[in-house]
Amino acid sequence: MIVVALGGGLGALARYGLWHVLPPPPGHFPLATFTANVLGCVLIGVLMVLITEVWSAHRLVRPFLGVGILGGFTTFSTYAVEFHELLRSGLVLGAVGYLTVTLLCALVAVILGVWGTRLGANLVRKSEAS
Repeated sequence: MIVVALGGGLGALARYGLWHVLPPPPGHFPLATFTANVLGCVLIGVLMVLITEVWSAHRLVRPFLGVGILGGFTTFSTYAVEFHELLRSGLVLGAVGYLTVTLLCALVAVILGVWGTRLGANLVRKSEAS
């Protein structure tokens, strides 16, 4: 689907820009990938609430924004490669820490994105009702 490809290209460009802002020094915590994955997870939580509970979205919004842009922005394949590189360089504790912290933060990020968006949407509804 063309909207997924276009969105994926935009998301990958955003991740590439983030990688240049936070370049990963060899053998250190890969901050750019971590940031992209956690931020992307927050935004996925926000997006899913907005397009399923708050707005009546066009059928192509989810594939373009969710699968395309946010799928291209997040990079769990790079996360796996960076984990492997940390292991290969002998930084076992750092690799396991990176693996664990990223996974936990990504899951919490989705939950916070969903929770915060629902809270905000409820506040807006209440203010509109009064």
